[in-house]
Amino acid sequence: MSKLLGKVFDEVIAVFSLPAAYRKRLRTSNDGIERLNEELRRRERVIRIFPNEASMIRLMGAVLMEHHEKWSSVKKYFTMDCYFAEREEA
Repeated sequence: MSKLLGKVFDEVIAVFSLPAAYRKRLRTSNDGIERLNEELRRRERVIRIFPNEASMIRLMGAVLMEHHEKWSSVKKYFTMDCYFAEREEA
């Protein structure tokens, strides 16, 4: 275990080179993924049994496209302005 940690230590702590505001956002990014998975499960439970694989793919694709449109049209999760400003100062 310690050999593996030694090999990837720089990648593990890379997030700490970002400003604090970004670290918090990246640490909690799993919440959005879990919400999306729950929405997919909720929609799937309504149908219970799909007639074929294509119908399941169509439903899940429609849900994912709906979420993509929401994420694309709303305010950005975070911008990199603060990061680049901090980098220039250093």
